[in-house]
Amino acid sequence: MDNRKLRVGITHGDINGIGYEVLLKALEHPSMAEICVPIVYGSAKIAAYYRKNIKEMPEVKLTIIDTPEAAEPETCRNYIINVVPEDTPVNPGEATKAAGEAAVAALERATADLREGLIDVLVTCPINKNTVHGDGFEFPGHTEYLQSRLGAGGDKAMMIMAAGDLRVALVTIHAPLSAVAGSITREHVTEAIEAFSASLVSDFGVHAPRIAVLSLNPHAGDGGVIGSEESDIIIPAIAEASKKRVLVFGPYPADGFFAAGSYRKFDGVLAMYHDQGLTPFKILAGDGGINFTAGLPYVRTSPDHGTAYDIAGQGVADPQSLREAIYAALDIWRNRRREAEATANPLKKQTFERGSDRLPKEKPAKEKPAKKPKESKESKEPKEVKEVKEPREPKESKEVKEPKESKEPKVSGESKETKDVKEPQE
Repeated sequence: MDNRKLRVGITHGDINGIGYEVLLKALEHPSMAEICVPIVYGSAKIAAYYRKNIKEMPEVKLTIIDTPEAAEPETCRNYIINVVPEDTPVNPGEATKAAGEAAVAALERATADLREGLIDVLVTCPINKNTVHGDGFEFPGHTEYLQSRLGAGGDKAMMIMAAGDLRVALVTIHAPLSAVAGSITREHVTEAIEAFSASLVSDFGVHAPRIAVLSLNPHAGDGGVIGSEESDIIIPAIAEASKKRVLVFGPYPADGFFAAGSYRKFDGVLAMYHDQGLTPFKILAGDGGINFTAGLPYVRTSPDHGTAYDIAGQGVADPQSLREAIYAALDIWRNRRREAEATANPLKKQTFERGSDRLPKEKPAKEKPAKKPKESKESKEPKEVKEVKEPREPKESKEVKEPKESKEPKVSGESKETKDVKEPQE
C-alpha cells in the first residue's frame, strides 16, 4: 500500500466568488500540509488580494512553484502555481468573463498535470457555468468537462454527492427539466445502478451495497395513473440489475423517502435528476457535503456549494465543505488502491454440493481411489499370505548331523502338529 503524502491539486474556481476565501481558510491549519501536499492552481497575486481585503483572513503562506515536481512533501508547505496573467481583474460578487477565463485556465493546467501523474488527485473550487462558456469549454459543468478530459474509451462520469453514510447519485446530471423524462431509458437507469454499485465498492469501501432507486413521477406513478416511466423503465431496470447480483430496491417516491428517514437503511440513493437528489442532500448534509466524480480513472472532488456571489469578499464563507472534499479525495484514492490490491489475485472459484462441506473434486476422471480407513491392530484381519507347506521329513542319509540350536520361528497361534522324526541310527 502506497502511504506517501499525496499531491492534491486545487483549482481556484471563479475568482470573484468565495473560492479563495474558503481555500485560504481550509489551508490555515498546519495539519492540512502534514497529511498531503496542497498545490493551488491560481494566482499568488489574487490570493494576496483576498488576504488583504477580507477582515480576519488567515495568514496562509503559499510557496510559488512552476511545476508540481518542485513541491517538497517533507517541508509541510502550501504551494501555488500561477496560471493566469498578473493583470487579471478581481471584482468580488460579480460574474465576469475574465473570471471565467481564469477558472478555465486553472482547470486546463490541473487536468493536464493530473493526466501526467504530476498530481495524485484533483479538488475543484466552484465555477460559474455561464462565464466559463466559450471557445474550448462547451460543457454544462465540471462533470462533463472532466469526462471529456480524463475519460478513457467508454468511461462515463457519474455525479455522487456524499456526506458520511449519505450518498446520492444521479441518472441525469445537468439536463434541463424538460429533457429529463426523455433521457430516462431502461439502459441508462441500469447502467447508472451498476456504476453506482461499483463506485460504492471501490471508491467508498462498501461491499455488497444496498441501493435505493427513486421514482421519476409523484407517488411512483400511482400504478400508471400519473406516469408510466416506473412500470415501463425503472422497475425493469431494477430487475435487470438484480439479475447481476446488485442489491437494488425501489422505486420509492422521493418526497416520503427522505422525510421518513428511509435513506438511512441504504448505502446509496439513486435519483433520476439533479434537484430531486441534491435538494434533500444539501438540507441533510449542511456544510459537510462533497461532490465526487465517479466512473473515471482519476479522483476528483469539490465542495457541494456554488460561487456564492452574495457573500463573496465578506469573510463569512464556511470552508468545511472544501476541507471535506480534500479529505474525501485522499480517502477515495487510497480506497481504490486497497480494493485493487485485494482483488488482484482472486482465489479460484469453488463450488460445493448442497448439504456437503467437502471440497469439490477438480478432476474426477483422474482421481485415485480412496484408501480404506485403517483399522486397529485388534480388529485387523491377517493379510492373505501364501500357503506355508509343512516341513518335509528329512531324507534317509548315512549320517545326519544334529541340528544346531536356533530361535523358534515366529508363528501366530499354536504350533501345528508335526510327525515324529526318528533319531538317526548310529
